[in-house]
Amino acid sequence: MSSSVLATQASYVVLPEHITDKPTVLSFLVERFAQIDASVWQSRVVEGKVHWQDGSLIELDTPYRPRARVYYYREVVSETKVPFDEEVIYQDERIIVAFKPHFLALHPSGNVINECLVNRLRIKTGLETIVPAHRLDRATAGLVLLCLHPEHRQRYHDLFKFGQIRKEYQALAKLTPELLLKHQRGELSLPLNWTVKNRMVKGEPTFTMRVAPGEPNTHSEIQLIEINGELGVFNLSPITGRTHQLRVHMQSLGMPILNDRCYPELQPKAPDDYSKPLKLLARRLTFTDPVSGQLIKLECDALSLS
Repeated sequence: MSSSVLATQASYVVLPEHITDKPTVLSFLVERFAQIDASVWQSRVVEGKVHWQDGSLIELDTPYRPRARVYYYREVVSETKVPFDEEVIYQDERIIVAFKPHFLALHPSGNVINECLVNRLRIKTGLETIVPAHRLDRATAGLVLLCLHPEHRQRYHDLFKFGQIRKEYQALAKLTPELLLKHQRGELSLPLNWTVKNRMVKGEPTFTMRVAPGEPNTHSEIQLIEINGELGVFNLSPITGRTHQLRVHMQSLGMPILNDRCYPELQPKAPDDYSKPLKLLARRLTFTDPVSGQLIKLECDALSLS
């Protein structure tokens, strides 16, 4: 961990055409990113950390250019290295499907600039244009579909948007006392299936979700396939794709996912405990490639019961 970390890949912002009251690029950046002190932007410009798309540097008095892209390098006070490796599972001329380990963010956000899957893959492949086609929580491990070039993203994102891709997850959770008792009596027949449909809305704080009365806007198919001691091994198929959907749906069954720090109760903020990852894994992806027409089926290793 260092005292200051600079992003290895540049971020960019497109200067809006409708803005007419900003004489310089610097004045726009100061207002657009109000959470960053003006002196920080001035220092970045002076140190050559802000430039146009062709690499030419932006100065303190460089005039505003509507529709132009301005590139800059984000900085954070410190960034902890996640001690787990990503893995490329599949790659062709348009996409990469990679395994994202637990605790690794998908893309830069907040205090994360370099320790994310997108940045690691850009460095590994030498392609700075890689973008994710969908979301996967930092706490969740598993398969992620990414596009090598932004112009392909919409077609692959639409697979998720219109339910044209099959996603299968695996989770570990403690069985309810009732299920455990039935199992111990030999009265439980596997697999055991649940269809969960309910209405989910933002909770408090707003990065969490909760079940609310009203028309269902979520749907998951959940299957208990194996029991080991008091733990159940579950296959989960999200039919819809709301934030934290599977985590909330498992909680609604009385079996929150093992090591979940948000459900059923939000835990106090603390450093990551790498010995206790959330036992949720995006294990399988099955889809027909919208460009080649090829059927693609991919799978990663199952969660460890230990």
